[in-house]
Amino acid sequence: MKGQSTVVSESATPALSAPLPASGSQRAFAALGNPFVPPLFITLILLVGNLSFGILESYWKTLLAIVPSVVAEMVLGRIFLRKWPHPVSAYITGISVGILLRSPAFWPYALCSLLSITSKYVLRFRGRHIWNPSNFGICAMLFLASQSVASLSIQWGNNLGSLLVIWVLGSVILWRARRFHISLVYVLSFIALSFLRTWITGDPWQAEIAPITGPMYQLFIFFMITDPKTTVRSRTGQCIVAAAVAVVEMLLRLDSCIYAPLYALFLVGPAALLIEMFIDSRRASIAHSASGLSPEAVRSECRS
Repeated sequence: MKGQSTVVSESATPALSAPLPASGSQRAFAALGNPFVPPLFITLILLVGNLSFGILESYWKTLLAIVPSVVAEMVLGRIFLRKWPHPVSAYITGISVGILLRSPAFWPYALCSLLSITSKYVLRFRGRHIWNPSNFGICAMLFLASQSVASLSIQWGNNLGSLLVIWVLGSVILWRARRFHISLVYVLSFIALSFLRTWITGDPWQAEIAPITGPMYQLFIFFMITDPKTTVRSRTGQCIVAAAVAVVEMLLRLDSCIYAPLYALFLVGPAALLIEMFIDSRRASIAHSASGLSPEAVRSECRS
């Protein structure tokens, strides 16, 4: 009888307390959780940056980065995972490559996208890819083809309105995705370390903070360091990693490395994931000794 009473009560609850119609602001906020919002947002960054300051080499080169990225994702996903993956992730990777990569030639855009997507399926450890795809592809091109490619590093200029639109919209999207704290910790760390760099180098503090207003940093802050697949699980760990990326970036910047944020994430991100996996493995081994469960089962419980 108790079980029956529970069922009746639960089924009757919606009728007794019907939800109120959502307001326009509530519907707009809920819409930000749509999986197509991030690609629309990154497309907005591209359009604002290019129409205002011409950040692209050409739309054709950007398209040449997007199409191979999506095609490679579909093919490799079907081969390795036996399913058709959602194209949104590949689109974000491709358009990031199109925005961040600079080259007079066409081939680097397609090659960079292919390297980026391939890294997701080849460079894996315990079922996870450990590099952000576009970060890996761009860094690989800068390492291996430095005579042919460069990375975007110009500023937004003095158009404060464009910058505010991007930051406000990006912050709301990240807040909706519960990853705003990652970007916030990184930005605050960057600003604090900018004053430390000023003290060390004697350069004006405005010059040290200015790079964070550039389009490269918009993609870095809102997409690369917040990538759910290549960040550690815990909120505290995510904040520590974001701060660590800022510290390594500062050290690279003191060494006059103009691609400091990209290289910093390339080094810190995978290291953090491997450390997390090592800790999970140790916990699984200890729990296995105590409970008699298989290490794989305990590790699966740790991940959940």
